Amino acid sequence: MADTVARAFAFKVPGSAQKARLLADLVRGTRALQAITMLNVMPQSAARLVSKVIRSAVANAENNMRLNGADLLVKTIMIDEGPSRRGRRYGARGRMKPIKHRSSHITVELAEAER
Repeated sequence: MADTVARAFAFKVPGSAQKARLLADLVRGTRALQAITMLNVMPQSAARLVSKVIRSAVANAENNMRLNGADLLVKTIMIDEGPSRRGRRYGARGRMKPIKHRSSHITVELAEAER
């Protein structure tokens, strides 16, 4: 069953996609449970959100496809830019400083490891 793929998505996750991609590059190609363990000890705030999506994909694989969670690999993990909220900060002399509150979309695909 090499063609079965479990997917999980998270849309409009707060935080920039560029910062989350650094974490995604670390866990791509590793076992899913090992990736969750690695992300749980990282200090970045995006690590918790990426780990949550991987846990969701593992749960989808176990419940919907009857796969073993220990045999799953992170096949693909994509982090795309989401919509940005515009904000402002008040500056000197009554001026406004624009702020972009960035968000991202996280997509995870897990596949069974080859034995």
